[in-house]
Amino acid sequence: MTHIASPSDHDRLLIIDFGSQVTQLIARRLRELNVFCEIHPFNAVTDEFLKDFSPKAVIFSGGPSSVFAEGAPMPPASVFDLGVPILGICYGQQVMMHCLGGHVERGHGTAEFGRAFVTPTGQSLDLLEGWFTTDREQVWMSHGDHVSKIAPGFQVYGTSPNAPFAITGDPARNFYAVQFHPEVHHTPNGARLYENFVRLAGFKGDWTMRAYREEAIAAIREQVGDQKVICGLSGGVDSSVAAVLIHEAIGDQLTCVFVDHGLLRKGEAEEVVTMFRDNYNMPLIHADEQALFLGELDGVSDPETKRRIIGKLFIDVFQKHATAVGDAKFLAQGTLYPDVIESVSFSGGPSVTIKSHHNVGGLPEKMGLKLVEPLRELFKDEVRALGRELGLPASFIGRHPFPGPGLAIRCPGEITREKLAILREADAVYIDQIRRHGLYDEIWQAFVAILPVRTVGVMGDGRTYDFACALRAVTSVDGMTADYYPFTHEFLGETATRIINEVPGINRVTYDITSKPPGTIEWE
Repeated sequence: MTHIASPSDHDRLLIIDFGSQVTQLIARRLRELNVFCEIHPFNAVTDEFLKDFSPKAVIFSGGPSSVFAEGAPMPPASVFDLGVPILGICYGQQVMMHCLGGHVERGHGTAEFGRAFVTPTGQSLDLLEGWFTTDREQVWMSHGDHVSKIAPGFQVYGTSPNAPFAITGDPARNFYAVQFHPEVHHTPNGARLYENFVRLAGFKGDWTMRAYREEAIAAIREQVGDQKVICGLSGGVDSSVAAVLIHEAIGDQLTCVFVDHGLLRKGEAEEVVTMFRDNYNMPLIHADEQALFLGELDGVSDPETKRRIIGKLFIDVFQKHATAVGDAKFLAQGTLYPDVIESVSFSGGPSVTIKSHHNVGGLPEKMGLKLVEPLRELFKDEVRALGRELGLPASFIGRHPFPGPGLAIRCPGEITREKLAILREADAVYIDQIRRHGLYDEIWQAFVAILPVRTVGVMGDGRTYDFACALRAVTSVDGMTADYYPFTHEFLGETATRIINEVPGINRVTYDITSKPPGTIEWE
């Protein structure tokens, strides 16, 4: 993973990733404390990297490995000589003990998975300020191996039934290690532990969106100079915030290309054009290519084939309209930090492809353009905060995520204009219901999927044979994991009645209560 240059006047915290599924949550907790941090896989953290990055503190993430397995992930030995505070989490604790002279064992009945309770040993530790106000703290454990002997210089500050060294520390060196995961919400007081750690490390907490806005505008001007930039505007939060930020930096040197592939929600194309062309007075090309996309998708039912067709056509269409701008040297993208992190797995090998992500991938090379990615240091919630800082309407900033392939992946099976029209109407009713009940901001993402089956129904005195649809609504922090939203039965009944009454073509409504994992948020 390439190092993301960050403003030199920010203190930086380095998270060394050993492969935990929740490493990003560590970074989110720190960003919430206005601390700038970056995640880097263990095998990219060399002595030279550490010198260049110059972290003010380091966190070792969890991970699935055993420290005594062949080829086990290890940090560089020099990290312990930096003279900065280090916090080890789960595998991070085990690897710290292993490297500094302690001992780790497997099994023997001390594995812990799920909720556990840690009790204090009675010794005080600055890291634990605000902890143990009662006789125990709830934490989330997920470990098979365990520390059986702590390293010289460390003491025990908390224990659990299956983790005798649940909290350890060497205050003289500012080294700390915990066997549990303070970053997950199942450790209710975990945020306080991170707050204490960054305070001990002396962070100023100066990573704010106001400062980022000013720095990003200066960086865009320096990178672009007097050249033209084109931006693929989807109407989503990421590309919209990127476009407004770049426009603030360079004005009419930016031209946005909005590709309308015919797979948008009801009224969405008009909304995007009105907002950016009329309200923000941006040069905007509205590329209405619905006939092209829907023609190519005709008869296609395989989800990955749909994505490939849409991705390829998007690039072709975008290139055609962008070329018309003439002499553009830069392509702007709303790439976020999770995209950057996920581009390289911690093991250095290719990550498993769950489903291909829709982006403007391939365009820079194909068109000979350089990339402008002003959001690539930010998580989604930070993008929303930056949008507020830039004055985007709250209703727009708070919009639920919408996938690049649009309604194509909410229409399992073959895509037809008839099904898309039904889906748009049903989705509009569903979202209207959610807004009427004041639930929109509680939900990460909500949508309707039209199912590739017809079912028998009765309306009035007649028999119907129409489509079934599924409602989906999930809560999530970052989209990596998600739970279904617990609507009341009254809400679901009212919504189903409205959809069936108001949307011709649907006679049956279901609610999807699958979490992620095992499911994905979208249906395809």
